[in-house]
Formats: sequence, structure tokens, C-alpha cells
Amino acid sequence: LRRSAAAWAAVDRDADQVPTPVPPNSMTPWAGSTACALDAAVHAWDIAVATGQPSPLTPELAGPLLRVAKEIVDPLRPWGAYAEALQEDGSGDEVAALLRYLGRDPRWTA
Repeated sequence: LRRSAAAWAAVDRDADQVPTPVPPNSMTPWAGSTACALDAAVHAWDIAVATGQPSPLTPELAGPLLRVAKEIVDPLRPWGAYAEALQEDGSGDEVAALLRYLGRDPRWTA
């Protein structure tokens, strides 16, 4: 976490693009940092649900994470980084929408 924080602290927030190790290989600083948060947040959800803990995701977090997910996830699906998206349920629940887009069932429990 310290290394990630240090790396992002050195990024010019006003830059048009920054290099990233995943497609599209450059993103706006906002998208790049939010993509990092997406990875951490979805795995935090995986661990929390698998261990019977409450979800760490909130609608306030899920909205921006879903926005960046829609920019970066589809090119990563063929590599197995994300499962196919699940069908929307029309509930308007931002957390459920994020999880479904990432191929996770928001109702899943261990």
C-alpha cells in the first residue's frame, strides 16, 4: 500500500495520460488511480463475503468504480481477469451493478 501511495503521489494530476500496465496502457490519472482502487475494493468484497463479514462496498465507492470498470474491464475479460458480466437486475443498486458487471453475484455468500 505504501508503494502504491508513493507511486501515485508522484503522478501529475493534471497530466492528460499516465502509463499503466493494463490495457489501454495509458489512462487519465483519475482512471489509473481508480482502477487500482477497483482491484483492491473487489478483492476486499471477495474476502469479506467469503469470511462472513459485511460488504466494504458502499454506493459512494461503487459509482466511480463502476465508471472506471466500464473503461477497462472488457479487454481484460479474455485473459481471465474478470468473468463475463451478469445480467442487470434493474434494482438501481450501485454496489450490485458493480459486482454484476465484474461477473460476481451480489447475493453470493460462503
